[in-house]
Amino acid sequence: MMAAAPHQGRVASVIVWTAAGLGALAVLGAAALWFHYGTTVFFEMIAAGISACF
Repeated sequence: MMAAAPHQGRVASVIVWTAAGLGALAVLGAAALWFHYGTTVFFEMIAAGISACF
């Protein structure tokens, strides 16, 4: 049997790094909103979003 092509490992690495970057952007965005609006408004927005789902 042949080993996996090196190209497949590179594609997987790009996907993982892209996902990590998007996750980091989401965390930074949440922190920016937290500092801009304060904790009370931030938690009210999260609670409203969760209650809208259920």
